[in-house]
Amino acid sequence: MATYESFIKLNGAVGDLVFYNLNGKNVVRKKSGFNKAAYKKSPTYEKVRQNSFEFGHCSKIGKQIRLCISKYIELANEALLYQRFAKVMTRIKDLDLEHEKGKRSVKSGLKTTEGRNILQQFQFGNIPNFNQNTYVSLGLWDKSLHLDKKIVADEIAIVSIKIDFENYLTESFEEEIQQRNQTELIFNNHFSEEDDVIHFVAIKKSSQIVQMGFV
Repeated sequence: MATYESFIKLNGAVGDLVFYNLNGKNVVRKKSGFNKAAYKKSPTYEKVRQNSFEFGHCSKIGKQIRLCISKYIELANEALLYQRFAKVMTRIKDLDLEHEKGKRSVKSGLKTTEGRNILQQFQFGNIPNFNQNTYVSLGLWDKSLHLDKKIVADEIAIVSIKIDFENYLTESFEEEIQQRNQTELIFNNHFSEEDDVIHFVAIKKSSQIVQMGFV
């Protein structure tokens, strides 16, 4: 990029040069070598196309999930949480062995035990998630929640999230259950297609969230 002085003001392309005004200065640069048609069809860009599609897929799925639990994410007070969550979606997508590279999906990755574990291990800011010391797990048919006896809580919030992985849409239902020293809580199951449903749980004590994460 270079500046130029002329009594004639140029704006646009002339040959392989592009003229425009930037912050009050007349600027000229060479045209970019990027070709949209070649990007879409040329074998040279095949890996770029694959990576671009999968990156966009993971970012969109991550965003849709985050929107369903946005009021909890805000409490984590972590500015770059969305970036970490996108990386988690990418790690889960990489576990997809059903599809070739460029077509791998978070949905297939979540079908694996490792994929589910990666999601469950994600921690929102400094708010602890659920680990082996204080575990929370889903019961049979995902209609019950099993709590560790060590957990002391007044209320449990459960957010069930159904994901449309192809159209990047979500449905969610939030339920709050009063905790009275139970180790098993029954909650409503609003979605029939369990393969596309994930569950987020927040443990509250004195109106403050003390633990939260995916189960």
